Amino acid sequence: MEVKSKPVAVSAVVAKERATEPVKRTSMRICMHVIGDFKYDVRARRSATALARNGYAVTVVDCVPAQSRNVEMEDGVQVCHIPVPSTFSATRFKRWAIVRAAHICLLGIWSLWRVQTDVYHALDLPALPACYLVALLRRKAVVFESYELPLATLRSSELSKGRRLLQALLAPLLSYIVPRCAGVIAVSPPIVREMQKRYQGAHITLVRNIPPYQLSESARHFHQLLKLAPSVRVALYQGNIQSDRKLDLLVRTAQYLPDDIVIVLMGKGPEETIAHLQSLILLEGLSERVKIIPPVPYAALLSWTTSADIGLLLYSPDYSLNVQMCLPNKFFEFLMAGLPVLTSQLEAVVEVVEKYAVGCVVPSLAPQDIAQAIHTMLADTNGLEKMRANALYAAREVFNWEKEQQQLLDFYDCLNGRPEHTALSVLTERM
Repeated sequence: MEVKSKPVAVSAVVAKERATEPVKRTSMRICMHVIGDFKYDVRARRSATALARNGYAVTVVDCVPAQSRNVEMEDGVQVCHIPVPSTFSATRFKRWAIVRAAHICLLGIWSLWRVQTDVYHALDLPALPACYLVALLRRKAVVFESYELPLATLRSSELSKGRRLLQALLAPLLSYIVPRCAGVIAVSPPIVREMQKRYQGAHITLVRNIPPYQLSESARHFHQLLKLAPSVRVALYQGNIQSDRKLDLLVRTAQYLPDDIVIVLMGKGPEETIAHLQSLILLEGLSERVKIIPPVPYAALLSWTTSADIGLLLYSPDYSLNVQMCLPNKFFEFLMAGLPVLTSQLEAVVEVVEKYAVGCVVPSLAPQDIAQAIHTMLADTNGLEKMRANALYAAREVFNWEKEQQQLLDFYDCLNGRPEHTALSVLTERM
């Protein structure tokens, strides 16, 4: 008979009690693993730093180019590097995807085994198999933090044969592993609900991808960089420039906008994706209406974001279930910069936009409809100012890391009180 373990999520009563009493934390050791460079993983850095500052001993095992030093200290977090080729990030899902995945998993197992810890914390899906196996062998707890809805990021037509086969192998493995984790962290309410349906018995906590609170001051970086007239308004997309963002729609939208509105796409992405967008801009004769610029350092991002007039989140919900359920960090960056947001029918984003009156929702993703929505928003000066004030209020009072990190700390405080909840114990319970 299966014995279900108690949920990791903290009840409202317990949370209220903790709000009035100082939390007494033991020096629990946490080993976080990410398949990528910790230095550039903003969410991982926020989580690791928050835990380290609140009494936990945190080690991160990441993957970086081979010439890097083996061990470093960053903000109280020990970082141990797995050396990989400099082309690793760009090629890992291309040819021989399964072989590459198996190779990095073996390297991860070896590196994780050498870390003395109480909890293995997998930062997104690629890190989970190695964390789970080592936790099982060492009789330690394993936590899975999912940045997205697992195995739902791309439409099947865009998967390579190797990646399609890899996902087919991972699907049953996830169905087995996820309910046996000590806890799971997800990034949006719809993804929490979907994972609860898919992985029955899993204990899932919501920790949204929200930046630390910063005061934003109005700037004019885009006008200075692009030599725009003072009267020109900027509609901004910021983030990765990739195929599932439907950025070609924004290019086609520009032809229906007045001359005093410019669309700016700021970010990095595959060369072929950026080249395709640039070719489309030239083909449509929109070089003065759509601008693609590289990303800025994250420390300077908010200042650049405030330089725009509205933020754009116009992903196609039909692209994948993950896109439909996403709650991206750039949305909260827009709020912190006081930018009203124009969004498509993204379930989690629309819920916040409507509740806090911080933007508008497009009726469709036809370029004419998007252009009309952008023009209408920018033409309503009073409405725009109200949405800006609402966005700044929401960022200051609700959507900032200083508040959101408490979800993560409560999660670990609860786990810290259950040292018996290891991967092996959960496996035994469910046999």
